Amino acid sequence: MFTDRTDAGRRLSVRLQHLRDQDIVVLGLPRGGVVVAFEVAQALGASLDVILVRKLGVPIQPELGFGAIGEEGVRVINPDIIRLAHVSDEDMARVEERESAVLQRRAEQIRAGRSKVPLTGRTAVIVDDGIATGSTARAACQVARAQGAARIVLATPVCPPDAAERLRADADEVICLDTPADLGGIGMWYEDFRQVDDEQVADLLRRATEAPHRGDEAAAGAPYRVEEVQVPAGVAQLPGTLVLPSECDGIVAFVHGSGSSRHSPRNRYVAEVLNQAGLGTLLFDLLTATEETDRRNVFDIELLAERLRQVTEWLRKQAPAAYLGYFGASTGAAAALWAASDREADVAAVVSRGGRPDLAGPRLAAVTAPTLLIVGQRDEQVLELNRAAQRQLAGESHLEIVPGATHLFEEPGALERVAELARDWFTRHLLHGRSAMGPS
Repeated sequence: MFTDRTDAGRRLSVRLQHLRDQDIVVLGLPRGGVVVAFEVAQALGASLDVILVRKLGVPIQPELGFGAIGEEGVRVINPDIIRLAHVSDEDMARVEERESAVLQRRAEQIRAGRSKVPLTGRTAVIVDDGIATGSTARAACQVARAQGAARIVLATPVCPPDAAERLRADADEVICLDTPADLGGIGMWYEDFRQVDDEQVADLLRRATEAPHRGDEAAAGAPYRVEEVQVPAGVAQLPGTLVLPSECDGIVAFVHGSGSSRHSPRNRYVAEVLNQAGLGTLLFDLLTATEETDRRNVFDIELLAERLRQVTEWLRKQAPAAYLGYFGASTGAAAALWAASDREADVAAVVSRGGRPDLAGPRLAAVTAPTLLIVGQRDEQVLELNRAAQRQLAGESHLEIVPGATHLFEEPGALERVAELARDWFTRHLLHGRSAMGPS
């Protein structure tokens, strides 16, 4: 889940860093999409505008669009729908007149006298706070193309996979953070999904022209490189997502728990928070699809630790000068600690989220890397296992109990607290806490 649209925008901006040096305009779909788009524009150092579209619905079936209109008289028509639905010229004219009036009123309220940002020859990054069917998003893509955009990127925090696939017909690139098969409603993916009004949208457009871009302030003069990779591990090829800042001093490898994968929304959220703090991340699958069918592999901590060791070797070649940390969840925490017990791994820090460090057994006594154990207060059995495991660790360790949280940290604010704790631990030990001698 996303905390709110601001949180969603910041997380979405991490996935869009590859656009940072391009000639882009970020376009928010009113109203909620503009809140998300504001964060994206700030992070990318880009201009922000709205894209105002009105679907032209078939009179006897308004949800079926025969076209769309945008500002400056842009009109996109689907002749196949007109023919199949037997829409007459008179019907088309009446619908277009009505929707044009609505469009004009909204443009006056939202723009408040500001000029529209030109799209000709540029990349239009169209942003919404979530997509259900995709009809409005498709219309926005078509309108932006008609307004002269050379390339269309459609970005949203959440969208079902079938809608995302349909949208590829109108957008050159479609980016979604989460693609649940059972969407259930966009609001279900936000803790705070309060209404946004036209006045708020107008205020965001004003702020976007007045405020400096966060990307400039942070001298993120270091854009991120986001890459889908295949990591060799013996005879296996493990799929993963590697995110590296241009100047990478620390990387965190994520080790998921049983029944999870590199797509874990909780791990991805924590990874995005670490990226914003200047850390690289690698989320990868510990097992191949075939191996996962044997449940014994899922709980074979020694096997998982060996996979992590092989992935670590590969990761060091990608950024030889960077310090390395492990973030383990559930059984993945045991694999992370097992791998960290090998001195040759040279791990600078470990964080365990709701982990089972006890499953690392006697290997705990060889772990010298600073280790943070994060456990929910109401995850009582795991809490006791972590307390016992902490006493066996050879190096610096700390047990942090998140009030009111259960094993999956689903309670409001719980996962955000996990991310903050992990960020502070890793930045301390990977970016600031080790000597200036560099990695051994």
